[in-house]
Amino acid sequence: MRATRLISTGNVQTIDTDAPTRGDADIVVKVEAAGICGTDRHLYKGEFPSVANTILGHEFSGIVTDAGNSDLQIGTRVTCDPNTWCGACNQCRKGRVNLCVNNIATGIARDGGFAEYCAFPAHKAHVLPPDLNPLHGALCEPLACTLHGMDLGLPQAYERVIVIGGGVIGLLAVQLAKKAGAQVMLLTRSTAKQALGQSLGADRVAGSKDEALDQWPHGAELVVECAGVEATVSMSPSITHTGGRVVVLGVLPQGKQVAIEPFDLLFREIQMHYSFLNPFTHERAAQMIANASIEVAPLITRTISLEEVPAVIASDVPAGEVRAIAIP
Repeated sequence: MRATRLISTGNVQTIDTDAPTRGDADIVVKVEAAGICGTDRHLYKGEFPSVANTILGHEFSGIVTDAGNSDLQIGTRVTCDPNTWCGACNQCRKGRVNLCVNNIATGIARDGGFAEYCAFPAHKAHVLPPDLNPLHGALCEPLACTLHGMDLGLPQAYERVIVIGGGVIGLLAVQLAKKAGAQVMLLTRSTAKQALGQSLGADRVAGSKDEALDQWPHGAELVVECAGVEATVSMSPSITHTGGRVVVLGVLPQGKQVAIEPFDLLFREIQMHYSFLNPFTHERAAQMIANASIEVAPLITRTISLEEVPAVIASDVPAGEVRAIAIP
């Protein structure tokens, strides 16, 4: 089969490789769609921990071709929760499974979805409707991660929420904050993404910190940082209302540092939270996409082949692009 492997840092190739061998607890799916995430670019650059020579792709869905010992039926459409917690470490026993020290992530530490077929643990498969657009299934994982961040931030009705970043996570956060009844502002320099954000429910848009504060001089009760840029993480407290909270969903390269003023956080009692992975949120995400309570079609900018994946991962995100999805 054809698959896209991260051979080593700076070397990703689509090559011929053996079809996956199913373990006793696994299923095998024929991959229908797999999204290219910013984390894939971090993996390519060596900015995020990974295992060499792994097939990338942690945002994907497909059709079950080998159900193994599971209760799933062949032909079922499923989405993969890529994170396999051990259930035995101290963090797992406390219910903090996203902090599992033994987590094995499909598409990062074991072969993933940029391939014609993928094997992964059966209990990490979440069923999707047979009539769902297969491209939409690939958005379950980013939605699950966004749900965890919004669970930490807990947007409330009538609160002001500023979402920084017009990528897939930011545009999902806009929708979730709006569903909670909040007033939502999308802060992004891209006018195209501002327009898209407004079509998805953003009440206001801004292209800079100054533009945001011109509209809301005291800032927002909740700021959700989804850009993963030093400047926006550092800026987040300054557009947060006194007594408010910041949730950082964006991923910065490992080792990167940002400037934060502890006295300001102390004196105004600003809470800063960091959101990691998708603990117990993947099923919710699958249900929300299945019942169309979250719009994902507008987030799909283009589809590509497996042969194109290496070049896309090795390149910066084109202006205006939200999500590129590979179709094996």
